[in-house]
Parts: sequence; structure tokens; C-alpha cells
Amino acid sequence: MTEPISVVVLSTGLENFKDIRKALTAESRVQLLAGGNDADQLYEEIVRLKPTAAIIALGPNADHAVRFIERLNGECPNTALISAAQDASPDLILRSLRAGAREFLRLPIIADELRTVLDRISDFTVKQVEAPKKKGRMVAVFSSKGGCGTSFVATNLAAATNSRTVLVDLNLQAGDLPLFLGLEAKYSIADMVEKRQRLDGELINSLVTPHSQNLWLLAAPREADSADEIEPQHVFEVLQKLREHYDYIVLDPQHTFDSITLAALDQSDEIILVLTLDIPAIRSTQRALEIFDRLGYPRKKVRIVVNRWSKQIDLDLRQVEKFLGEPCVGFVPSDYQTAVNSINLGTPLVQAEPTSKIALEIRRIAETISLGVAPIQEVGQRRGFLGSLFKKSQSQTNPLEQNRLGRGQSESGAPALGFSMPKS
Repeated sequence: MTEPISVVVLSTGLENFKDIRKALTAESRVQLLAGGNDADQLYEEIVRLKPTAAIIALGPNADHAVRFIERLNGECPNTALISAAQDASPDLILRSLRAGAREFLRLPIIADELRTVLDRISDFTVKQVEAPKKKGRMVAVFSSKGGCGTSFVATNLAAATNSRTVLVDLNLQAGDLPLFLGLEAKYSIADMVEKRQRLDGELINSLVTPHSQNLWLLAAPREADSADEIEPQHVFEVLQKLREHYDYIVLDPQHTFDSITLAALDQSDEIILVLTLDIPAIRSTQRALEIFDRLGYPRKKVRIVVNRWSKQIDLDLRQVEKFLGEPCVGFVPSDYQTAVNSINLGTPLVQAEPTSKIALEIRRIAETISLGVAPIQEVGQRRGFLGSLFKKSQSQTNPLEQNRLGRGQSESGAPALGFSMPKS
């Protein structure tokens, strides 16, 4: 037996409600849950009951009814909205459909028209059950300090995935990700924002720039003026649509905590916080973590990655991790010439030189992101691979002292990193 079509009715008068109720009760597959002429009360009932359909009679105050449809469409996308009216003009019918109504019924209701509408509502309900909306995983590659190589890391992480991935340039004033991919982007996020109300798979495909079989780019605006019209809510809506279309969405935001960057970070499932092992970048990372805490982001959402790592860096990594209060899960080796060559060629390093140390590490980080949480043994193995980073003499230190003493730490326990990093 098929599931009944549950319906709530907003009428404009008693006679209208009687007519609609009589037509609905003649259909055995319909279950009338509630009805009335109080829009606020019916709105609460529809949100609470989540019926299959809601019939909204337009009546003399059509503008109010159209706004009601628009509001309901945003709150209850799985409820099929049906506008109804006597002698409605084509303009009013079109307005109700644009507001979110899926069907229109003439009043008084004609039985054959009602059956046709109910058939289409049934099909809509089946499709909702059979094809739930996809929700791709969103990863933001971020640093609150410029010059840490976030664009390079974001590009290569996106290119390393083996699934449908879109790389989004959210540096709206000065984005240059097309250079990293060797692309000439015809459209940008400004075009997608402009068309956000009617975005579907076909339109999204026409606005992104393809790079390979699994990677597309949504570029930043070419003209800085185009970014002025983009608001955080617009970015939120676009990213939600991209989630439905791609397996992975990799974001490259600006290096500031502006409202658009925060809108992107809020939605992200994971934030790759990139730093280099120098004092300004470490302090900037520590401040970013404090801001994330104030924003209510769980620490498990944030993964710290060291870029341009080298054995020659005269800092004890364990002291840096202790200062930040978080472990580093990735160490992208420093190889300036190799990285610059890949950028100049417009080819991600994971594709140009897939066996290079940088590419192998970025692929390992990408795998960690897709798994959600890196296995403990994997982190241990990675630190073993780094080997001489710690440069300790373990043979002269007992296990308890090893937990306390680092290469740059005195026996008193005071940090001796060669610089002071007050938590301010």
C-alpha cells in the first residue's frame, strides 16, 4: 500500500476551506492534517508536521500569500507547495511558482485537475526518498598570515583527490588559482552568486572551469569591483549548492577573519591550518586557534600542517606543538625550485611529479582528510620518517626526562626556543 499524501491547507475563508476539504476527502490517498486561515499558526503546524503537501489559497491579499510560500519553501523544502486561487491572473500564478510553489490549482477544485496534481506530488515525494541530497565534504585550507603557501597546498590537495572535486578561490580581491592550474577562467564565483537562485547541475557545470577528469575550479572575480556585491549569505548559498554536486569542495579563503571567510570556515567540515616554522607564522597560528575556540569550532575540526619543512630549521617541533596545544599532522617538505616550477608550468605538483617528496606528503594528507581522523600509527610512522627532526640523544635520557626535555628546553622546564611566544 502506498503512503498517504498528508496535506495542510491555508484558506482565505470558510467557503474556500469547505470546497478544498470536500475535494481532498474524495481522494482516498489524501490525509488532511490541519487547515485554517491563520497564516502564523499554520506555518508552525507545517514546520512541525512536515506534511507531504501544503495548499495555500492566494485570496485577496496575494502578496502576503506569495511571501508565505517563499518563507515555507526555504524552511520546508521537502513539502510540496500548491498555490490555489479563483480567476488568478497569469502573473499571479507565475509569481507563486517563482516563490516556490510546485503546482497550481483553480478554485473551485476540479476533480481531474486535483488527481493530476496529486500524481505529480506523489512522483516528487518518491524522488525525494530515492535521491536524497548529496552533501560533499568541505575542506578549507587557511592561514591568517600570508606567505605560508595555502594556495599551493589547497591546489595540490584538490588535485590529489580521486573523486569529483571543486577548488573554490575565496580570495575575492586578488585570487590567482587559475595560474596554479594553468587555466583561463571565463566565469567566476561572482557569476554563480548572480545566478544562485536557479543553480542546478547543468548551470554549475557551465560556470566552473574544468582542469581534469575529477577537478574543477570556481575562480575568484577578475575585477575586484565584482567582489563588492558578494555577501556572506551569497557565499553560503553557493557552497551549499556545490556540496550537492561534488564529493569534495576545497576552499582557499583570504588570510583575514572577514565575514565571507567566516561564512566559509563555519560550513567547512575540516580546516587545514597551514603554518611555516617561523616566529610570525607560529604566533599567527596560535591566535587563529584562539579565534576558532571563541567561534566554538571543535579542535577536531582543525588540522595543523607545516609547510616548507626542513631539517635545517632550528626549532624543536615538540615545543611548537606544545605552544599551539595541537599536534601537526602533516609536514610538506621545503623544495622551492620544484614547487615554483610546478606553479610556473600551471600543473599541480601531485600530477607533474607524483613521486616527489612534496607530492607524496600532500597525498598522505589528502588521505587523512578523506578518512576523517588519521590513525595513531600513521602519525607515529610519519614522525619516524622525519627522523632527524628532533636531533635528540635518547641514549642519555631516561623515558620520564624525554617527556620533559626537548632539544631547546632546559632542565628547569623553561622553554629555550631562542624566542618568546607569550599567549596574548
